[in-house]
Amino acid sequence: SSAPKLIFSCSGAADVGAISDQAARKLTREGKGKMFCLAGIGGRVSGIMETTKSAAKVLAIDGCPLNCAKNCLEQAGFANFAHVQLADLGMKKGETAVTDENINKVAEKCVKMLEC
Repeated sequence: SSAPKLIFSCSGAADVGAISDQAARKLTREGKGKMFCLAGIGGRVSGIMETTKSAAKVLAIDGCPLNCAKNCLEQAGFANFAHVQLADLGMKKGETAVTDENINKVAEKCVKMLEC
C-alpha cells in the first residue's frame, strides 16, 4: 500500500513534549512513518483531514496524561489509531531528561505500534 503511516505527536513545552516530538522526527527520518501536523487536525484543515482518513496507520504520541494528541484525533472523529503515552514508559512531566536514550526508548515503542 502506498498510503502513509502518519505520526501525530505532542510537541508541548514540557520535557516529555520535547521527547515525543523528537521521537516522531526520528521515526520520520528513519522512514518508519511520517510526522504529520496535529494543529491541522485541531483546525480541521481539509487536506490534512483527508490524508489522515486515508492513512494506512495513524499513531498518536502523548508526552503526559493530558493526552492532547489523542484527544485532538478523537474530537476530529478519528477512532482507529494507535496511542503511546510516555507516562506508561515511566516518564514523568518535569522529571525526564531529553536524552537520546529516552528518545530512542519512545521511538522503539512506536515502531512496534506502527508495525501492528
